[in-house]
Amino acid sequence: MTDPIQNSPEPARTNPEPAPAKPGLSIKFFGIGGAGGNAVDYLAGAGFPDITFAALNTDAAALAGLRLADKVTLGTRLTRGLGAGSEPELGWAAAEQDNDRLKALCADADVVLLALGLGGGTGTGAGPVVARAAREAGALVLAFAFLPFDCEGVRRQRQAQQGLQHLKSAADGVLCLPNQRVLKMIDENTSVIETFKFTHELLAGGVRGIWRLLTQRGLVNVDFADLRTVLRGRHAESALASAEAGGTTRARQVVDKLLASPMLDGGQALSEAEAVLVSLVGGPDCTMADVNRVMEPINRLCENANVILGAAIDPAFQDRLEVTLVASRRGQAAEVPPLAVAPAGQEVVDAARAGAALGLEGESVETSEEPRPPSRFVPPAPALAPEQAEQLFQQRTDGRRGRKTGSRWRQGQLQLEIIPKDRFAKSAPTIHRGEDLDVPTYVRRGVALN
Repeated sequence: MTDPIQNSPEPARTNPEPAPAKPGLSIKFFGIGGAGGNAVDYLAGAGFPDITFAALNTDAAALAGLRLADKVTLGTRLTRGLGAGSEPELGWAAAEQDNDRLKALCADADVVLLALGLGGGTGTGAGPVVARAAREAGALVLAFAFLPFDCEGVRRQRQAQQGLQHLKSAADGVLCLPNQRVLKMIDENTSVIETFKFTHELLAGGVRGIWRLLTQRGLVNVDFADLRTVLRGRHAESALASAEAGGTTRARQVVDKLLASPMLDGGQALSEAEAVLVSLVGGPDCTMADVNRVMEPINRLCENANVILGAAIDPAFQDRLEVTLVASRRGQAAEVPPLAVAPAGQEVVDAARAGAALGLEGESVETSEEPRPPSRFVPPAPALAPEQAEQLFQQRTDGRRGRKTGSRWRQGQLQLEIIPKDRFAKSAPTIHRGEDLDVPTYVRRGVALN
């Protein structure tokens, strides 16, 4: 359920007539994988005229179902356009195969925004490769990552967390949108279609705030350098929240909505932040008192953070106030193995082995071909002539003369080779009442075999 459904409904409300734009800033937005592609397909119709949208996927059929004009199939020589099959290493190898093409897509971009779902194959594996290519092209890279629902299982959650670490190490900033937290913001009778539309609206609200900061002039102006100050080199998970309110108490209402947002984790994301970017948009009736009422509780929660405020007046926001907040916590770069470049046209098996450099197997990867395990086949005894058989029998019986006939057999352990799980190495163990059922019963219970 991580991937939002195909062909989400058009947004109910498009962005009003924008304020004067800041010239000369190039923004590109890439949706990676199924979740990212559907999110970008939705955003393209939500009123962002200064952003260039494109979808990247290993699944050609999923791309065909999008309304976007710019669509790129990754790793066609590797996946044949059939997808990554929830295998992040295959998504990684497919993106590496088209690394030069990705750099060309990111050329001349000042800001590259990414939308992707973590836990599957293409978004988890290809996301860090696209982020790295964009940074090498000189762009500031900000990723919006959907995390899976709890009901999607432990394996998908584990892959999502591992993919998140690699995405943090490759992008300048990562804004997480945990799908599980969305459940706290909707009614239990909300349909699946409406649930994913709601996640798209959350993303659209955050993107709209950042887009206004970068493209529109404000009374309190925030530019590209300010966003770079908040995000550049932090290698940390950032928090994103957006809220809107109207009426005479709009300032108090918008603050209450922001602090109640599950995306800010009850305000803890603000108390731990070292940099906070606030985008405030109001109508001509917006007063300085309204701005103070919004910023006072935010400053109180993050008193040790570098707070950057952007405020703009838009006639379309008469009697309304909208606030978008990005909180970033400084963190060390994730200690993950570097992403090696897979040569174009490499076989799927080799690419998957190289893709284990993502850390998904928890083992180091050897560059040389792995030796095959020795054969377990035991050849039969050689044929003996009758005279040789008689001589061997006499030698064995002579050696036993004078010995006690009592049994001297003792339980021992056969020195059998350990056969790895191979293709089932990533499968979760079968645990029942604290016991691993994949381990033979006589081993678990210590039963001696006579």
